[in-house]
Amino acid sequence: MEPEEFDSDVLRQFVLAFKKGKLKPIVKSQPVPKNNKGPVKVVVGKTFDTIVMDTKNDVLIEFYAPWCGHCKKLEPVYTELGKKYKNEKNLVIAKMDATANDVTSDRYKVEGFPTIYFAPRDKKNNPIKFEGGDRDLEQLSKFIEEHATKLSRTKEEL
Repeated sequence: MEPEEFDSDVLRQFVLAFKKGKLKPIVKSQPVPKNNKGPVKVVVGKTFDTIVMDTKNDVLIEFYAPWCGHCKKLEPVYTELGKKYKNEKNLVIAKMDATANDVTSDRYKVEGFPTIYFAPRDKKNNPIKFEGGDRDLEQLSKFIEEHATKLSRTKEEL
């Protein structure tokens, strides 16, 4: 609640609207990107639910901070990962500046940077945290292949 003038009437209206379920939460968010066609989708507070929580797609999401050295080092690897999987219809490689956007699900805990989760399309409320492996193309690819619900197979793999 951020009223310009705070008094008992404003508070009463706020509480009544809350009880009726008519309030929308205030979500800290950068502007929604106009062009989001790159190999790595940019997620902001306002698009978290429509991209990450979309039950049609598996999503690998990196939560980063622009000032984080580890995140800067990961950037080219993560872009390469996005290029590697760009033709997968049911897989989204995404990133979110967690310092400028709210994460709208409490299942995605960000306690350090970068934090990476895999959100299977059928288990959005049980994301799998990437832990313990090197953050390189090979390990991230292995993590995706292990948890993806639906990847197309190339002729090389057959």
